[in-house]
Amino acid sequence: MPPLCIIVGAMEPGKLPSPGKDDLLIAADGGLTHLTRRGLAPHLTIGDFDSLGRVPQGDGVLRHPVEKDDTDAMLAVKAGLDRGYKTFLLYGCLGGRLDHTYANLQVLLYLARRGAAGFLLGEGTAVSAVHCGRLDFAPGHAGTISVFCPDGEARGVSLTGLCYPLRDAVLTSAFPLGVSNRFTGQAASAEVKEGTLLVMWDHPEGILPEQSI
Repeated sequence: MPPLCIIVGAMEPGKLPSPGKDDLLIAADGGLTHLTRRGLAPHLTIGDFDSLGRVPQGDGVLRHPVEKDDTDAMLAVKAGLDRGYKTFLLYGCLGGRLDHTYANLQVLLYLARRGAAGFLLGEGTAVSAVHCGRLDFAPGHAGTISVFCPDGEARGVSLTGLCYPLRDAVLTSAFPLGVSNRFTGQAASAEVKEGTLLVMWDHPEGILPEQSI
């Protein structure tokens, strides 16, 4: 697996991976509390710190004003991109306020449209976005997988290795055709030739994504 940018947000993140020597660990505001409880020290701590309730001290603290355009998760993603990272794992960014969850789905689109891979992980779910490309799943996956077009149209959508395959289909943002598909245990893929897909699937806690973009 390539070097990872691991971002931890304010929601309960569940089990976290131990960063490798080339990985970048970022606490997004209240995510610092979760890392501290687990004995993990982030390389960067970023945010306006309204969730944390205090301004942390030390190297690697990047404070931003409360009134800003970027969410704390987006600030963390931009910091990772600026440092050359292409694969992002975001923990503690699902659940809680629906508007923040939706904003984090938009973060995935931001990454996908810049040639990077982003994964929201938590609550037994993984979410990723693919733009004019493909997600490949190794054999052995089980459970539900859903595929959505987040805006406009997604053309040339093909789903293979699933209970309900598609071939060269068109998905729109106004009809949930791709909801509640299922893995078959075979190798599977979700591909889009034009546009963007959001892909959500059942994912055991503590297991890193095996698929590639």
